[in-house]
Amino acid sequence: MIPPTPGFAFRVVARDGHARRAWLDTPHGPVETPTFMPVGTQGSVKTLSPDEVASTGARIVLGNTYHLMLRPGAETIAGLGGLHAFSRWPHAMLTDSGGFQAYSLSAAALKASLVEAAEEGFSFKSHLDGSAHKLTPEDAVRTQALIGADIQMQLDECPPGDSPRAVVERAVARTTRWARRALAVPRPERQALFGIVQGGCFADLRRAHADELGALPFDGLALGGFSVGEPIERMHETVCEVAPSLDPERPRYLMGVGTPRDLVVAIGAGVDMFDCVLPTRNARNGQAFTRGGRVVIKQAQWRTDPRPIDESCACACCRGGYSRAYLRHLYVAGEMLCLRLLSLHNLHWYGELVAGARAAIQESRYSQWAARTLAAMQDAPDAPP
Repeated sequence: MIPPTPGFAFRVVARDGHARRAWLDTPHGPVETPTFMPVGTQGSVKTLSPDEVASTGARIVLGNTYHLMLRPGAETIAGLGGLHAFSRWPHAMLTDSGGFQAYSLSAAALKASLVEAAEEGFSFKSHLDGSAHKLTPEDAVRTQALIGADIQMQLDECPPGDSPRAVVERAVARTTRWARRALAVPRPERQALFGIVQGGCFADLRRAHADELGALPFDGLALGGFSVGEPIERMHETVCEVAPSLDPERPRYLMGVGTPRDLVVAIGAGVDMFDCVLPTRNARNGQAFTRGGRVVIKQAQWRTDPRPIDESCACACCRGGYSRAYLRHLYVAGEMLCLRLLSLHNLHWYGELVAGARAAIQESRYSQWAARTLAAMQDAPDAPP
C-alpha cells in the first residue's frame, strides 16, 4: 500500500462494472469523482470568475505550468501566496508539468526547431519572446511546488499519435526515468504528485508502463498522450483496455480528453478525472452543448428564437432567461457577454454530465445511462464549428 500524501486521500464508494464513484480529499476540500476539471490556462478559466466556475459544480480546476512559469513566473505567484490566493480559487487545483506545451507551443508558434527533448529534459524558447528556458523533471516539481496546486504532475515525454512503436517505447522508458527523478525531489508536504502512463495506442506498452509506475509512490496515475492525432475509436479502444488495469486504490486521470462521448466511454472504463478546453473554447466559438445536440448560436435560424439554449438546463444562462435570439445578437455584435454566458452554460452542462454518471454508478445503472446518453449524442458532431 502506497502511503498517501498528508491531506490527500481517495475513497471509492460505489462501483458498477469498471465505472466507479469516489471521493478525492485534498487540502482545499473534497472532490466527487468522476469529475471534470475546467482548464484555467493562465490561472483563470477564460471569461469567468472563480465564483462563476464554482457555480457550475466544479470543485477542481487545472492550471497550466508552462504558461504560468513564463508569465508572471512561479516565484511571483509564490510571493503572492500561491495560485489559490493569487487567482482567488478556494477549491482544489491541479497543475500539469508544462512539458507538452514546452514541446508543442514553442516549436509551432515560432515555426522553427526551438525545442529539444533530451535525457536531461526539455530545452526550449518561449513562444512569448524567444527567451531560452529548460524544463527538467526536477524543475517541473520545483516550479509546481512554487505555484502551489494541490496536485502536480510529473514531467513526461508525449510522442505524436502516429509515432512508430520504437519511438513510443523510447518515450515510455524516458518517462519512467523522469518519474523516478521527480519523486526524488522534495515538495511541499501536502502536495500530491501523479505519474503519467504513456504508450500511445499500444495497449501492451500502456499496461506494462502502468505496472512500472504503479510500483512507485505516486498519489495517482494519469493516462497521457491521448487525443494527439490518433483515431478517436482507437483511443477509446485503448482506454477501455488499459484504464481498468491501473491501480484501483488510486485516482485515474485521463489527460486532455475530451468530448462528452469521450467522458462517457472512459468513465465506463474506470477513469475518475478529466480536463479539456473543449467546453470553454467552443463557447468562445459560439457553440453550446445541449441534450438535443449542439447549438451554433451564430446561425440565422436562431435570429428570432425566444427559447433559452436548453429549456431543461438550470445554469445561469438558461435559468436567467437569455434567449437564443439575444445570444445570437450578442455574438454577431461581438459582445463578450455571449461568450461568458455560453461558457457558463457549457461548463454547467459538463458538470451535469459527470453528476449524472455519478448517480448512475451509485444506483448500479451506468451501462443503461451511458447507452441512453450516447444515443442522444449520435447526431451531435464532435468537431467544433
